[in-house]
Amino acid sequence: MLLIHQSPVAAFKDMAQFGIRTDSLIYTVNTAIPLFLSGLAVAIGFKMGLFNIGVEGQYTLAALLAAYVGARVALPAVLHVAFILLVAMIVGAVLAGAAGALKVTRGVHEVISTIMLNYIALGVTGYLLRTRLSQHNPPGDFVTKTKLLAASGVLPSLNRVLHSLGVHPPLGSDLYGFLPIAIAVGVAYYILVWRTGFGYDLRATGVNAAAAQVSGVNPGQMIMKTMLLSGAIAGLVGMPELLGVFHRYSIEFTTGLGFTGIAVALVGRNNPVGIAFAALLFGFLERSAQILDLEGIPKEIAVIMQGVIILSVVIAYEVVRRVVQAQEVRAAAEKSKGLGPTPREEDAA
Repeated sequence: MLLIHQSPVAAFKDMAQFGIRTDSLIYTVNTAIPLFLSGLAVAIGFKMGLFNIGVEGQYTLAALLAAYVGARVALPAVLHVAFILLVAMIVGAVLAGAAGALKVTRGVHEVISTIMLNYIALGVTGYLLRTRLSQHNPPGDFVTKTKLLAASGVLPSLNRVLHSLGVHPPLGSDLYGFLPIAIAVGVAYYILVWRTGFGYDLRATGVNAAAAQVSGVNPGQMIMKTMLLSGAIAGLVGMPELLGVFHRYSIEFTTGLGFTGIAVALVGRNNPVGIAFAALLFGFLERSAQILDLEGIPKEIAVIMQGVIILSVVIAYEVVRRVVQAQEVRAAAEKSKGLGPTPREEDAA
């Protein structure tokens, strides 16, 4: 900020005042929901030492196919939404599972395969949307899009809940109805990873794959299961906007959520609570930075802030890890001294 001859204090004050408005807070939460899901999709792979870099392609193709299939079926409201979510999860799981199968059967590193599958998924999405799955537009409408979802396949906003709590959002600010589902996914992620035998095996494999294999864990099965779960969560990333805003897939659908989810998972340390705070922070920065344009400050400064935050957090975690490791080594050395002389010391005496 100083390098572009602006006052950081004034800029941060403007961002804070703009960011805590009711409409801004709703925007922040809405932005954080898909980032939270994207972070969870990446984090479950990170816990096992796997890098699913393909969330971007997985949620994009999942959103397209879920929107198309969802618009072609007629079901009761709850079942309709559940069906759309199921389709999205299956598509995401299939794409991620392909990368897992390549790793298990051919030894292809998942970073390479998921990155390349991103291009395939995005290319297939563009092809299908333009040639097979788009609706016939009326004259003058040049936006390529799928058919509109029926009302039974749409999630209502949570504004009624806000009104009951005494919060009155301005017109046009609707809190996504997907929020409770995202919270449920986060709770399920925590229970699965930290409160089940599968989660223990997953974390053990991530810490020491060789030791986990000796204890009876099948590494190939763990890779496939983890990648399938990661892809299934990734398939949900586009659902908040599909079910809450657009109600169809189009070329205007939000992109970049998969790559940002990697940063969110890193900042949140693969913990659902940490990922939630990281997603809210990224959403707050994105929203509050919009006021900077009015002050003559490039809003891209928020992207720089995000980068600095990521670097700072990663460095801080590494410093803490090394300090804790050094303390453990010193504690072990002091404990060994208290156990008496070693056999070599006795021989020397």
